[in-house]
Amino acid sequence: MLRILGLNIVFRKIFSHVPIKACQLTNIWTNFEQNCCVCTFLSKMEVEETNNLAIKRSLPDAGDEQTEPEQYKKIKLSETGISSDQSGTGKHTEIIESALQALPSQPDENNVKEDEEEIDNAVLEEDEGDGDSFADMMKYGLVEEDVGITKFVSSHQGFSGILKERYSDFVVHEINKGGKIVVLDDLSVPADDEEPSEDIFSVLSAQDKQRLEDLQHFKNKEDSVTIEVVEDTKEKRTVIHQAVKGLFPGLETKTEEREGKKIIVAYHVAGKTALANPRKHSWPKSRGSYCHFVLYKENKDTMDAINVLSKYLRVKPNIFSYMGTKDKRAITVQEIAVVKITAQRLSHLNKCLMNFKLGNFSYKKYPLKLGELQGNSFTVVLRNVTGSNQQVAQAMSSLRDIGFINYYGMQRFGTTAIPTYQVGKAILHNKWSEVMDLILKPRPGERGYLVKCREEWAKTKDPEAALKKLPVKRCVEGQLLRGLAKYGMKNIASAFGMIPRNNRLMYIHSYQSYVWNKIVSKRIEEYGLQAVQGDLVLKGVTAVPIEESDVAKHTIHDVVMPLPGFDVLYPKHKIGKVYEEMMAIDGLDINNMKHKIRDYSLSGAYRKIIIRPQNVNWEILVYDDNKIPLVHTDVEKLESIPLPESSKDGKYKALKMDFSLPPSTYATMAIREVLKMDTSIKNQTQLNTVWLR
Repeated sequence: MLRILGLNIVFRKIFSHVPIKACQLTNIWTNFEQNCCVCTFLSKMEVEETNNLAIKRSLPDAGDEQTEPEQYKKIKLSETGISSDQSGTGKHTEIIESALQALPSQPDENNVKEDEEEIDNAVLEEDEGDGDSFADMMKYGLVEEDVGITKFVSSHQGFSGILKERYSDFVVHEINKGGKIVVLDDLSVPADDEEPSEDIFSVLSAQDKQRLEDLQHFKNKEDSVTIEVVEDTKEKRTVIHQAVKGLFPGLETKTEEREGKKIIVAYHVAGKTALANPRKHSWPKSRGSYCHFVLYKENKDTMDAINVLSKYLRVKPNIFSYMGTKDKRAITVQEIAVVKITAQRLSHLNKCLMNFKLGNFSYKKYPLKLGELQGNSFTVVLRNVTGSNQQVAQAMSSLRDIGFINYYGMQRFGTTAIPTYQVGKAILHNKWSEVMDLILKPRPGERGYLVKCREEWAKTKDPEAALKKLPVKRCVEGQLLRGLAKYGMKNIASAFGMIPRNNRLMYIHSYQSYVWNKIVSKRIEEYGLQAVQGDLVLKGVTAVPIEESDVAKHTIHDVVMPLPGFDVLYPKHKIGKVYEEMMAIDGLDINNMKHKIRDYSLSGAYRKIIIRPQNVNWEILVYDDNKIPLVHTDVEKLESIPLPESSKDGKYKALKMDFSLPPSTYATMAIREVLKMDTSIKNQTQLNTVWLR
């Protein structure tokens, strides 16, 4: 029944003792095909993701009516899977993600409620008769040459290696604005005499908590909730007051006497704004308003992680701040700040969440700002390396001494048959019908929950009908369809505005990146790896051309190239003309990059063409087991879990490399320079060597 796909995908762990009916196995396989997922089976357990939350679930035995909450177990997600790259796409394959959506499950009364209009991880319906494999889908994808990634700077011979065979093979630590590498090494909570013990939260019943949550989110008609105090004492009432205020920011409490009994009344202190702005008067003035903490996460991007934390804390995501976003397929460690949420409440999440750890708490008077970081420190393992030790040494020495071309990585341009830069070009042309068509039309080889939505749209052009086919409505397609339903087909620009601003700008930034990659390849082809007259260098934040008399003062590491825009200078040699010619082919005027809609006007920016990583180190490891971890994580160190001893005579060889990069550079472009291999998913699926077993 199990069919080997063209990319030789692996089911890493299938335990034969799991009781699964034949029909369930059929559904699992269908779900596997639709998602290109590895299903990891653990005895009598499953993992369900709701709103990207890992919720504790247990599979009941046959005949079980219920499963008691205390029987629920946490299951760590499998580390074998496909995903998007932390700082670029993987070497041979974007390894397959674990999923187990086809099995039946027992509802958990404590699950966080899903948004009424959204199911973030919908169980996808079986697509009858669809035999295309993921490899078939990827044949429509991009390769590096399509987006201008064509040159190398080193002379060594390339070799093969597998990136992210496990997501723990890619570890990222943020470098803060002070130049310090952010690590998780302390789970303790700062001493605070004014903070109540977490034990107080048990005084509220499940029913009380539900009523209070409904009140907090304005889901009931009443403007207050009353709580009867059993075994009434002043101490008991005080604990209930603390529990309500601690668990439900935005609610205030008071004690009233009714019919000779003391009751506690909970009510809103400041209307709906209280949800995003917890009570100011209840926060000690001596304590900084922002709780800073280190977030360790596995296989989750930053925005998903923030959404998870905000749902558990019952606050809006916009009260969190951070210096940079980290993508999904990795273990990442970064600093986060949150407004007026105590370290104790944050620490409590360590008992609730899988693949997360929060620590290194401190109170400060300021939030974090995007871009404040100095960069990221990477530890990367390439498995099954074929190069000799000498080849590896040559490659890593070149990376250390020369660097790599600072291309925008493949994930900048999307992974389907419709590149994001094409949408960006249509936006710059003000061709809104084309923008709508590119985003919503059916895509060759695509599968999953979007297929039926796209088919309905192609057939009816009815946004409401297409929305009904879409279980995940927070995606770009869902947001655009909502906009079309609201504004109509004659106002597509406003409908497109329903998509969050950062997502909208992603498209035009993708076009800028596409142009930059293409032009930089031309620049290196024309002038090589030396600074020449007419190149641009930065003096402060201003770009100036290199004069003939100053050429000897500069190296290729000083040279920058502009992203096209109305407020940048272009090189003063023939490459400046290439910018103009390339954009003219696309129907754009390089001298008129302002748009009718201000958000889509491109001012431009400058980017170094060669990046030399800092703190480059490497070692060769040998191993026998593909599942053995080769990187010691912060959590393992905290829990005193040693790395397994590596074999001295293992049959496989791995390259473990450490390096640091400045912000907005792609680690996979550095790895591409080492391996000299195409990092596109299309190429990786053809090279994948992981087998079913």
